[in-house]
Amino acid sequence: MQYLLLIHHDDEALAKAPPSLWAEYAAFNAALAKSGVGTPGLRLEHASKGRSITRRTGAVEILDGPYADTKEQFAGYLLVDVPDVDTAVQWAIRCPSAHYGTIEVRPLWAMAPA
Repeated sequence: MQYLLLIHHDDEALAKAPPSLWAEYAAFNAALAKSGVGTPGLRLEHASKGRSITRRTGAVEILDGPYADTKEQFAGYLLVDVPDVDTAVQWAIRCPSAHYGTIEVRPLWAMAPA
């Protein structure tokens, strides 16, 4: 089953992370590739560079920046294909970003074949 590991960072905390973080990420990505359960994820630009769009009221509303008013913002993701949520959680624990924010583990919706 496929799971997304959604990385949420506090930009200020991440800015204080040691440069070794990127070497940790290289090792983590290599472990993912070697295990065959996932591929390196993608990092997002800072949340302040994004836009949030809603039509809940019927009118289009476009807001600068993130939807949530919180210090931690959605920063990137990884996709893993593992047997169960417990295995996905183990990969999330190994993710270097767990030291600087939160990793949310979400299963992908299983679509019925067309």
